[in-house]
Amino acid sequence: MSSFWENDFITTAGNYSVVVLSIIVFLAIFELVTKYSNWKEIRQGNISVAMATGGKIFGIANIFRHSILQNESVLMMFAWGCFGFFLLMLGYIMFEFLTPTFNVDKEIEKDNRAVGLLSMIISVGLSYVIGAGIH
Repeated sequence: MSSFWENDFITTAGNYSVVVLSIIVFLAIFELVTKYSNWKEIRQGNISVAMATGGKIFGIANIFRHSILQNESVLMMFAWGCFGFFLLMLGYIMFEFLTPTFNVDKEIEKDNRAVGLLSMIISVGLSYVIGAGIH
């Protein structure tokens, strides 16, 4: 049975399953943090929300990519992925805090594509920095 869990196909399927479920849960958490409904806005064609949400998805996946590369156990991979998500969410909150002249969530909800693009790039960029620190 030990060789079953060490099979590369099984390991890949396990990592994939954990990451997909994590993305779903983490996006639900982001949904609670933002002042708008991501999926409702995307369904209505709000490109800014789609860019910001896409950046979050990419950011989470990239953090888990680094976590998978650095950890052999699924548990440690998941732990580092959760820690990375926490840092990514902290970055999102700091983005809102560091722009006192406008409200990021309101601008994204109004389909301000410049803010949506910046939000996406911040999520992607921070995921590389977070990933570099994962052990």
